[in-house]
Amino acid sequence: MIDPNSIRENPEAYRTATKQKRANFDVDSFLSLDSDYKSLKQEFESKKASQNKVSKLMPTLSKEEQAKLKDEMKALSAEIKEIESKLKEIEAQREAMLLRAPGIPLKEVPEGKDDSENKEVEKWGDIPEYLGKDHVELGLALGLIDIERGVKVGGSKNYFLKGDGARLHHAVLQYALSFLYGRGYTVMEPPHIVSYDAMKGTSYFPGGEEQAYSLDSRDPDKYLIGTSEVSVCSYHMNEILDELPKRYAGYSPCYRREAGTYGKDTHGLYRIHQFYKVEQVVVCENDPDISMRFHNELLNNAKDFIQSLNLPYRVVIVCTGDMGLGQVYKHDIECWMPSRNSYGETHSCSTFYDFQARRLNMRYKNKEGKLEFCHTLNNTLIASPRILIPLLENNQNKDGTIAIPKALQPFMGGQEVIK
Repeated sequence: MIDPNSIRENPEAYRTATKQKRANFDVDSFLSLDSDYKSLKQEFESKKASQNKVSKLMPTLSKEEQAKLKDEMKALSAEIKEIESKLKEIEAQREAMLLRAPGIPLKEVPEGKDDSENKEVEKWGDIPEYLGKDHVELGLALGLIDIERGVKVGGSKNYFLKGDGARLHHAVLQYALSFLYGRGYTVMEPPHIVSYDAMKGTSYFPGGEEQAYSLDSRDPDKYLIGTSEVSVCSYHMNEILDELPKRYAGYSPCYRREAGTYGKDTHGLYRIHQFYKVEQVVVCENDPDISMRFHNELLNNAKDFIQSLNLPYRVVIVCTGDMGLGQVYKHDIECWMPSRNSYGETHSCSTFYDFQARRLNMRYKNKEGKLEFCHTLNNTLIASPRILIPLLENNQNKDGTIAIPKALQPFMGGQEVIK
C-alpha cells in the first residue's frame, strides 16, 4: 500500500507509474475522494470536540441550563452518527483505491511494455551442444517424468515425477535449503493455506484472485499459496520488530491456476499448476541504500547457486511494464533451456520498499525511536520442477544418460549419472 501523503505530494509520479504498470488506479479520483475524506474527518472531529466539551460542562450547569442543552446535544449526537457512517463508507472506498495504487519504479528501471523489453545486464556459462532430446523425451526414456498420466489424474498442466526424477527434484531443493542455511538464513516451513489478509498484505490481492486456488464455501477466506513469500512475509504481520534485518528461507509447495495462459508454454514442466520453491525473504530497515544492498545479496545468492550447478544463465533488469504492482526494482535470472533455444525465467528478485509492510502493518523503531514501516525483498533460490528442464537438457550425454552436477551428488547418495 502507498502512503496517501506521497500521492498528494507527487501526483504526477503516480500518474506515470500507473500508466507504465498498466495499473487500475485513477490518481485524480483518489485525490478527490481523499479531499472529501479529510474534510469530513475534520467536521467529525470538530463536532465530536464540541460534544465532549459540553459533556464535561454539563455537571457544572443548573438543571434549567442542562434541559436547554439536552435537545441541542441530541441533535448533535445524531449529526455525529450520520457523519461517522459516511466517514466509514468513504474510508473503505479510499482504502480499496489505495490497494490498487502502484509503487513507483526506481530511476534505474528501464521503461518498456512487457518482458520483450527487459534489459540484459549479464551472462554466465558456456552453452553446451544440444544433443536433441528435450526434458520430456529424456524423462520418458529414463522413467523420470510422466505427463500423460499426470494429465489423466489431475488435468492439464499436471505431471508425475518418478524414480530418479523425483530424487533429483528433492536433491536440488535440499541443496537449496542447505545452501541458504550456510549463508545465515533461517529455514522456514510455512503454512500452505493462508488467509485473505496474508494475500492482500503481500499484494497478491486484490487483482490476482484468478491465479489463486481458494478453498470451498465452508472456508471461503482461505487460499493455497503460489509462493512461500506470502506466508513468510506475513510472519511478522501487525508486529513491531525489535531487531533487523531478518533473513528467511521459506520452503513450500506452490499452487497457481495459470489462468489466461492457455496455449502458452504448454510443453513439459515449464508452466504447471503445482511446484516447489525455496524462497529468499528479507525484512530490513526503511532505507534505500540498505534495500539495494540486500537486493544485490539476494541476486548474488541465486547466481552463486546456479553457477554451482554449472547452468548457463543470463540476468535481465525487468522493465516497467513487466513489474508487479508493488515492485520498485526487479531482476530476473533466466537459465539456458536448449529445447526452447532460449533462456527461460527461473528466478525473480524483487524490492518492494515499504509497499508490503504498510499492508501488513509491519514496523520497527529507528535510531531516534520513531516507528517506521519496514522494507521487504524476495528472490527465488530454486523452483522445481522447472529447474529440471535445464538440469536434464544441459547435462544429457550422447549415450542417453544424464550427468548429475557435483553439487547435487551428495544429496543423491553419491550417484553421478542417471541411466
